[in-house]
Parts: sequence; structure tokens; C-alpha cells
Amino acid sequence: MAAPMAVSRLRPLLFLLLAAFACHAADGHAHAHGLGVNYGRVADDIPSPRRSVQLLRAAGAGSVKIYDANAPVLRALAGTGLTVSIMVPNEIIIDLAASYAAADKWVADNLLPYLPRTRVKYLLVGNEVLSDTSAANTTWPRIVPAMENLHRSLRRHGVSRVKLSTTLAMDALVTGAFPRPPSAAAFRPDIAEAVVRPLLRFIERTNSYYFVDAYPYFAWAGSNGTVPLDYALFRAGSTIRYVDPGTGLTYTNLLDEMLDAVGAAMSKLGHGGVRLAIAETGWPNAGDYEQIGASVRNAATYNRNLAARFARNPGTPARPGARMLVFVFSLYNEDLKPGPGTERHWGIYYPNGTAVYPIDLAGRRPLWAYPPLPVPQNDTPYKGPIWCVLAAHAAEKLNETAVGDALTYACGQGNGTCDAIQPGGACFQPNTGAAHASYAFNSYWQQLRKTGATCYFNNLAEQTIKDPSYGSCKFQSSLG
Repeated sequence: MAAPMAVSRLRPLLFLLLAAFACHAADGHAHAHGLGVNYGRVADDIPSPRRSVQLLRAAGAGSVKIYDANAPVLRALAGTGLTVSIMVPNEIIIDLAASYAAADKWVADNLLPYLPRTRVKYLLVGNEVLSDTSAANTTWPRIVPAMENLHRSLRRHGVSRVKLSTTLAMDALVTGAFPRPPSAAAFRPDIAEAVVRPLLRFIERTNSYYFVDAYPYFAWAGSNGTVPLDYALFRAGSTIRYVDPGTGLTYTNLLDEMLDAVGAAMSKLGHGGVRLAIAETGWPNAGDYEQIGASVRNAATYNRNLAARFARNPGTPARPGARMLVFVFSLYNEDLKPGPGTERHWGIYYPNGTAVYPIDLAGRRPLWAYPPLPVPQNDTPYKGPIWCVLAAHAAEKLNETAVGDALTYACGQGNGTCDAIQPGGACFQPNTGAAHASYAFNSYWQQLRKTGATCYFNNLAEQTIKDPSYGSCKFQSSLG
């Protein structure tokens, strides 16, 4: 009994020491080695750039990636010591490729005014451009020429520390998010020779990184139970292993598989020595009812284990010891992002600046030192009925114009979507915009959700598991 008692007495002291370290990290002296964070701003009420920098420091971030060259954000990052990656928007790639003068002007306007106090390290030309097949004949062939023009401009201005790359999703590979075995992975034939090979040649020549968006969450959620949750979350104590039959390498987590798959694909193009960086990774802290595994507990577990894993063991089975840049997605839950519910719930902070869960992105805080997390309710698929209705926040502050526009859209898309709310219909009463919107949103979503429709409507709608039917007005549910 003596040993456990000694440990129990030491734990409060250890916790105090950890807290002191966290404060030290937050003051800017120890943040340099923490994971990076993606700082998106697609939300209606998030903290100021200056406050956002404080929150980045409090989480132990070592770097930050932003999705445009926003002047107030770049000024707030000046003098912080945080390294910065800037996304060059997809829509200007064609212009930058066509004109060196346009590229030079972009550098002069969006980069030079902030150097050297803002420590910009990377310009990322485009965000997952190769995932957009509509850009195949327009933007795809111009990614590398745009990078070449920007690189020429940087050299002309004597800026040698800023490197160039682009971000690519896992769908650049033939088998997408879950290429197993990793050693068999290859780039899609529509991009391999035409786009990726010249991209890798440029990255290798300029000593930059291949930036990949790698999300084990999506691979796990889409695996139909073939990938254990513990394997996707780096769960401590997990004995799950996967052996690549092509290399004999043993994997203990899904992210390593994904990264080595990208490495194998690069090797097949003769550029296996190109360094890897993770532009985005993370786990959603909430989502729609049918979105399995999106919870605070799983998000905290993934990101905490991610930080600890890269702090103590950089590299992958195929690239042992190889250090890489890693950016967690994201700083905030962004409530104005369209699509399914998970799209709005990746943050380590809520839009009001409070933490979704505490985290040390430097990976030094042991898991036992964190407070308990809520037990997830959706690690298995939800099998009950679901409806889509006007969101509570939208009903409280009803914007009649916005709701009216959404109602018109819903009624114009489906087949008989709004028949029941026409005069004399079973759901015409009460004759209010709010009541009609709920019926129309649900009718639209139930008809079209299997073809990709979401319960969003510009942040006016939300899912519910409480039947909104009343009297003779019956709302169709997801079960039929």
C-alpha cells in the first residue's frame, strides 16, 4: 500500500508543476514546438485577431495557418513568434500563373508589408484544388506555374525563408481516404503525370513540403466497422495492429497509414524523398444525429493523442524520425460553414472564445492530468427517426427575409415539397413563416438527403429527434 499512497501524494504536486508549465507555455516562451492550428473565420461572431492569438498561445500552438492574407490577422501575429502559413485563394491561381506582374503585386501587397515581424514561412497556393474536377482544364495545369511566378517574386525581393506548396486532400490517391495497404497507393491517373509530378519536382527543387489534408475521422466513419475506433484515435493501450503485406511494416494508428500511403504514391513518381506536412487533421466535436463518432470526447482524445504522438515520436513506420509540420483543424467551431453538421464543429474553441475541451498542443500534459470528458452517445450509428426544422436560434430572432428566401428555395427544389402548406393543406395552419419553414425544410431534406442535401439552409435549420408533427399535419421522418 505504501507505493500507491506515495503516488497519490505526488499527483497534486505534479499537477501544479504541469499547470506552471502551461502558464509558461502560454506566455510565448515554450510554444514554438506545439502543433499548428488552422485559423478559419467562417463564423458570425468570433474573437478578434488579437484575442485569437492569445487563445492560440493558451493552447500551446507553435504555428498557425490562415486561409487568406487578412491584414488584421497578419498584424496581430506580428512579434508573437508563431510561424505563419498563408493560403493563396483558389480563384486567383489562374491570374498568378498567367502574369508574373500579378504574382509580384500579390507578394508586394499581401506579404512584404508584414515581414519580418510576422514570421511567414509558407505560401500555400490553393486549397484542395485537385478535389474540384470542374477545375481540371482551368486551374489544375496552372498551380505549378503560379507557384513558379510567386517563387520568382520572392527571390527578386530577397525573401528566401518563405517556401511554396499547395494543399491536397487524400482523394488525390486512387483509393481516396483509406488506401490499404499503404504501399500500394498511387496518385489518380488524371493528375499523376499532368499535375503531381511537376508539383513534386518543384517542391523538391525548392526544399518545401507536400501538404496533405489527412482526416482519420472520415476514413473511420466510412469504413463500415472495419477500422476500430481506438485505432483511429491513437487510443493509449490499444493492441490493434495492421501489417502492410507489401513492406512488412506494422501500423498502430490510421493516420500513419494515410501518411505512408502518400509517401508510397510519391515514390512511384520518383520523388519519395519529398517531405510531408499535415495541412489539416482533427476530429469533429459534434455533428448531425446520423454522423457517427462526432463528439467532444473523441475530438479531445484524437487531438491530445496527436500532440503527444508527434512530441515524442515523429515520423511514420516508412519514415521513422522524420519531423513534419502538423496543423490541427481548427481554432473555432465555424457556424457559417455549409454542409453537414460536422463541418461546423471542428474547433478547439467555441466562437465565444471558451474552450470546447482543454488541450496542450505541445503534447507535454499527460492524459491523466486532464479533467474527465463527457461520454459520447454516438459511437454507434443512430437508428431512430430524424427531422429537419427551423433552428431554435433562427426562430428566436426571426429574419423574415432570410427565412422567406430559404422557404422559396426549399419549395422550388423537390417534388410536391410544399403542397401541405398551401391554403387548405394539412399543414397550412398556423399560417406563419416559421411554421411553414419547418415543414418545407423537412420535406426538402427528406426527399433529397440521399443525394447530398443537408439540413442547413444558411444556418437557419437544424436536426431534431423530437417529432414536430401536430394534429393532422404529419412530418415525414428519416425512417420513411
